[in-house]
Amino acid sequence: MKKLSYIFVAVAVSFLLTGCGLYKKYERKSEVPADVLGADADDKPLGSVLSSDTVPTPMSWRVFFTDPQLLQLIEQALESNTDLHTARITVEKNEISLRTAKMAYLPSISFSPQGTLSKFDNNPWSRTYSLPLQVSWDVDIFGSVTNKKRSAKAVLLQSQCYEEAVRSNLVSTVAQDYYMLQMLDAQLDILTQTDSIWGMSLEMERTLWENGKAYSTAVNQLEASWLSVKTQIVDTRRSIRAIENSLCSILAIAPQHICRSRLGSYAMPSSIFDSVSAAMLRNRPDIRMADYMMEEAFYNIQSARSAFFPSLSLSGTVGWSNSGGGVVTNPGALLLNFMGQLTQPIFSQGKLRGNLKISKLSAEEAQKYYAQTVVDAGNDVNEAIADCQAAKDKVDIYRRQVSVLHDAFIGTHELMDNGKATYLEVLTAQESYLNAQLSEVENLYDGAKALISLYIALGGGSK
Repeated sequence: MKKLSYIFVAVAVSFLLTGCGLYKKYERKSEVPADVLGADADDKPLGSVLSSDTVPTPMSWRVFFTDPQLLQLIEQALESNTDLHTARITVEKNEISLRTAKMAYLPSISFSPQGTLSKFDNNPWSRTYSLPLQVSWDVDIFGSVTNKKRSAKAVLLQSQCYEEAVRSNLVSTVAQDYYMLQMLDAQLDILTQTDSIWGMSLEMERTLWENGKAYSTAVNQLEASWLSVKTQIVDTRRSIRAIENSLCSILAIAPQHICRSRLGSYAMPSSIFDSVSAAMLRNRPDIRMADYMMEEAFYNIQSARSAFFPSLSLSGTVGWSNSGGGVVTNPGALLLNFMGQLTQPIFSQGKLRGNLKISKLSAEEAQKYYAQTVVDAGNDVNEAIADCQAAKDKVDIYRRQVSVLHDAFIGTHELMDNGKATYLEVLTAQESYLNAQLSEVENLYDGAKALISLYIALGGGSK
């Protein structure tokens, strides 16, 4: 008997020592590139290794966007957008799940009164009752409850990151639609002015044709170009209406006019580019979500391992009953019952080993996903900075091009009036001037869009 007791104690101690690792907390082990942001145009590194120790304070969206009317629209969207409310509800659901997982440490108590009424042959009626208070408690010996609680917390953190991502994307969408409206307004102004100028040119050419100083072909070509501008005006106005309706849908309001300033009224803040670092990527919701996915996978492995160890459950009953082992007494007497049960899995048709292997594969998948997310994030920052710089470099070029083509347009008209230029040269000059104006406006929009991309790439500060 002593040998059996020694063996039992030795097995119990080995189980306890082996199970200590099941309480270990998660530590990130995924590898990421050293210079995750790459280099700029001069091959200078933009950032060092992504560190989890120091996380800078995320930039507010108010740093990126300074237009007062845009700020008002963003605040309105953050208050009323349906998708953002849905994300908040998801967070609340996961908070409830986490609280439920924490309550698993406590015993469960239930009250289940019972009563029977029976009669056999001519004997009197027999009335029995039981008023038990049942208590059961699963003792967390090998970390099963603990790991499930930690896994639920990782899921909650993922949902919080998702909410932040929805909020950041909402801010960027409102800003992008707002800048799009500004661009369309500027293009509509250009097209309207062009419509007026080309209309006057067409009337002058008709007058020359009526006096025999121009060909009908020139009049027809000029009129066709003028009508093309009119169709562009109609399309631009329709696009403005479509963007306004889309923005109203985001704001959860009825379709209406969106108040806005002129494109280019507010310059892009240059201080943003001076403070870009790889550590700022830790503010990105997708990177933190990928990190929490690895954490969830780690605790799922711990839970799968704990299933191989014995489980201890305690239960008991406290109450009153008038049925004590076939003897009916009245009134009832106190009923006490306590039981402990230790269950050790021996053969479970390969389910435990299968669950453990699946958990390990899921963890490996999460690590690869995290590393790729970091690489993609660094590429996003590099691309956004390059786009911002390119748009900035082209501002003066487009301004000079518009000026040169304007002079060419005026000069060609004067030459045609004096019979020294053909109508085809006039058409080419006026269309080149119009396209240059529209391209200049598009470049301003591209710069604003690149700033939005940089805002998202650096974490999309939503405060």
